[in-house]
Amino acid sequence: MSKNFLYEYETINDIEIVEYIKNKVALHPFFKEEWGRVKPLQYCGILNIEGRDVFILPKITSASDTANLNIFTYMLLYAYDIKLHQEDFAKAKNQKSRFLLEVLVQHFVKGLLREFTKGVYKSYITKEENLRTLRGKYLITQNIRHNFSKNRIYCEFDELSVDNELNQFFLFALKSLLPFVQSKKLLKESILVLDEVSERQFDPFSVTLHFDRLNSRFYKSYALAIMLLQRLIPLFENGKKSFAFLFDMNELFENFIGKIYKDIDTTTKLQKQGNYGSLVLKPDIITDRMIIDTKYKKVSSREELRVADKYQMFVYGTNFQQIETMLLYPKHKENVCEDLELGKNDTMIVLKMRSIDLDFEGEYEEFLDEIKRRVGKLNE
Repeated sequence: MSKNFLYEYETINDIEIVEYIKNKVALHPFFKEEWGRVKPLQYCGILNIEGRDVFILPKITSASDTANLNIFTYMLLYAYDIKLHQEDFAKAKNQKSRFLLEVLVQHFVKGLLREFTKGVYKSYITKEENLRTLRGKYLITQNIRHNFSKNRIYCEFDELSVDNELNQFFLFALKSLLPFVQSKKLLKESILVLDEVSERQFDPFSVTLHFDRLNSRFYKSYALAIMLLQRLIPLFENGKKSFAFLFDMNELFENFIGKIYKDIDTTTKLQKQGNYGSLVLKPDIITDRMIIDTKYKKVSSREELRVADKYQMFVYGTNFQQIETMLLYPKHKENVCEDLELGKNDTMIVLKMRSIDLDFEGEYEEFLDEIKRRVGKLNE
């Protein structure tokens, strides 16, 4: 294993990396220290230490570090619907450094610029100004307070403006991402488009913006920006711009498998919420035949199945009135193929434990075709 590749839940032997992680509090939630040894948790991506790129990967194949990186990249691009040309894939193989972050940021900014060419979003914002002529609503209190002569009128009015919350968010996102990418041209062009927009700070974990028919075309860019900002961890110190860019493999596996199911089964619904009295349920995947919940963990047999997971699937099946359910895991060493019966008689729910082998060496489209074939066989 190269010193620039780490794997989830495997001890890090590089002293420089270990000390760096220990000294950076912002990284502590993504790593685990036991008996002086440090291991990555289920977060994979890039750790940039003062210009040195270190990849943290899921252990999918024993073939090579590059093979694991390719599969992780394929899953990421597919899960987040990132379309790449063949030359981009060729570039990825020749230049691994920061490729994931670069390609996602460039995809975001290209999409945003496409929308800007159709017109920058404008919305009505309420303003108060001291004007020479009446515009909108006359403000009595402000006029008494500020205007001692009759040549000014304090007014409140609505104005169609680009300086709205959505554009302020995009400006914040563009400027936040700018220091971390090597190709800055398109980001700078986008920032210039928003030169009349006020700068403002946002928390990507709590921001909520309203979308309607007038600005819905910007939603995809907004969602991608949120995804990037939530996973980008700046690690600045003494002018050195280090960072981490990490994805929770629980979420990535769920999103990847969900999108696979959507492509192979038109009846698929993702995260469909069901309200049953005070009980709110939201399974990962529902088809007309089955409820599927993804679990990103190492499981070999029914003996390792948690009781809580059995109850979860029983509750799903009973309330959604689906007799068949499935817990789907990534393959670890051996395939998991177990069938359990939960309950009995009219209340019985069938629980299938299955694993999906993500190991495949080939190009992106070949990988997707093979995984779709394997997922399709799980339902046979």
